[in-house]
Amino acid sequence: MEQKKFDYNSFIGMILLAGIMLWYFNTNKPEVTPENATTEQIVDSTKNTTIKNDVVNTTATPTFANDSLKNVALQNKLGAFAYSALKGTEGTTTIGNELVQLKIDNKGGQIIEALIKNYKTYDSLPLYMVKDNNASFNINFGTTDNRILNTKDLFFEPVYTKNGENQVLSMKLKVSDTQFLEYRYEMKPKEYMVDFSIRSQGLSNVINSSTPINLDWTLNGYRHEKSMYTENTMYSYYYYKTEDEVDYLNAGNTEVVNDVDWVAYKQHFFTSNLLTDTPFNNATITSTDLVKDEKIDTVFTKRFELKTPLTLAGGELNYNMKWFYGPSDYNLLSSDKYAGTDLDEIADLGWGIFGFLNRTIFYPVFNTLKGFMSNYGLIIILMTIVVRILMSPLVYKSYVSSAKMKVIRPELQALNEKYPGKENAMKRQQETMAIQRKAGVSMMSGCIPALLQMPIFFALFKFFPTNISLRQQGFLWAPDLSSYDVIFNLPFDIPFYGDHVSLFPILASVAIFFYMKMNQSQQMNMQAPTQEGMPDMSKMMKYMIYLSPIMMLVFFNRYASGLSLYYFISNLLTISIMLVIKNYVIDEDKIHAQIEENKKRPEKAKSKFRQRIDAAMKQAQEQQARQQKKK
Repeated sequence: MEQKKFDYNSFIGMILLAGIMLWYFNTNKPEVTPENATTEQIVDSTKNTTIKNDVVNTTATPTFANDSLKNVALQNKLGAFAYSALKGTEGTTTIGNELVQLKIDNKGGQIIEALIKNYKTYDSLPLYMVKDNNASFNINFGTTDNRILNTKDLFFEPVYTKNGENQVLSMKLKVSDTQFLEYRYEMKPKEYMVDFSIRSQGLSNVINSSTPINLDWTLNGYRHEKSMYTENTMYSYYYYKTEDEVDYLNAGNTEVVNDVDWVAYKQHFFTSNLLTDTPFNNATITSTDLVKDEKIDTVFTKRFELKTPLTLAGGELNYNMKWFYGPSDYNLLSSDKYAGTDLDEIADLGWGIFGFLNRTIFYPVFNTLKGFMSNYGLIIILMTIVVRILMSPLVYKSYVSSAKMKVIRPELQALNEKYPGKENAMKRQQETMAIQRKAGVSMMSGCIPALLQMPIFFALFKFFPTNISLRQQGFLWAPDLSSYDVIFNLPFDIPFYGDHVSLFPILASVAIFFYMKMNQSQQMNMQAPTQEGMPDMSKMMKYMIYLSPIMMLVFFNRYASGLSLYYFISNLLTISIMLVIKNYVIDEDKIHAQIEENKKRPEKAKSKFRQRIDAAMKQAQEQQARQQKKK
């Protein structure tokens, strides 16, 4: 059998063939296309350094003849803006300072995260105003080649620079290196306000000026507070400013407004605002309630929307704006840095006299006390003491009037016996007023002090639940003075009351019950004896003694515990002041002697107003007498 020999020629041929194949595959390996590269740049302004600037999540994609097909498809879809799609990369840039942190996405050039630092949600999570696609900022425009495009779908090129201590992020949507639409963000240190501008360059022959250019900004508001009722129903509104007037929109409504200087998506203690130097015209604003049932835990509270057309100047866009993501803190928004913006109206201190009292009295007093101590429960107690001391002259005046009415009450009772029946009602009323006038007693002197205290009641009703300084500040058993306290959770929900039991409203209800009991005798002294045909005021007072505490107990169970704490301490102090005035200040014998002295004095000349009243009563009395005579 013949032995086979080793074939050197075949071996060399196989080696050459393997080398050729290795060379072919090595020179034709897949390349990474730009649109598949993902970049992230995070800037920490507190250190003024770039922490991270790298390429992550890179996916290899073959680049053969398909690239040319893709280029053609993008060109057909985007026209001139295909340049941005081909050159654009997915990624984000984060800029931040000590107060706020913003993350801006290359796609759309918009803010996709807005974190308010130094604050937490009710369940101790970071407080985001924008996160996980709950917001969208978009400009919709037409092109000269009859395309309708949206900036949220296009890639912007980020360039981060420094302007002194300020951080500047330029996001450019390019047609070419010299033609682009730019979003420019500039963040200052220790500022919630971020400068924001929209401008275009060289796009006058690209953007179609005959088609509308619309700006759309929407946001679904995250829930931040424990009480869904107070956060969503009572203190979350769509605020806007037009022609130096601030107004608000209730949920479930849409309005078209002109000359809008700013809009504010206000969520109880925090707000997302967009301000513009060039007012928006024909702006459509919409507020929608996203809470279907307040008993069910939910992520979002309201949906806010702004749709407004933008105008071209010389064929280009040029708008200077500002973003504000931060607290709706009256002390902050009323400071000099926000002078002229009227953003302090967002703090919702109440309208008219109520807002005036909060701005000129209660906030200055509160801020002064805050400078001396850090326990906000004690601050509320001290503030209550100050308010009650300031109100004590009114309480004293009311008690003096009550004592005077008590002294002349026997005379008024005698009038009822002297002039009985409905036919003598006018005469009886005239004589009653004459006795009161001679004694120097006025029914209004007792009513006016009570009426003057009403604005204070309603002003503080706004002050405590909207004061962000009380947010998440604990006192005794209450962990958060800006929300309700809980001593017991109910296994069911009571309409208007809730599914929990709060202790501070109970204490306030007990205090107001005893106050009403003490006040009953005073009020009965103030009332003239019940006349025939007139309602018995004593019965109405008895009803109020029980009705007022019940109303306090029911309606305040879901309100801020700081408010209930104030009313509890206020009623205790009022009771104490009433006891002191009654037992140590008021001298009924002295008051009686003064009344007798007043009776001896000649009656003062009647005023014209008094003369008209007397004439009208006399005419009515004569008419009544004629009617009785006919009968």
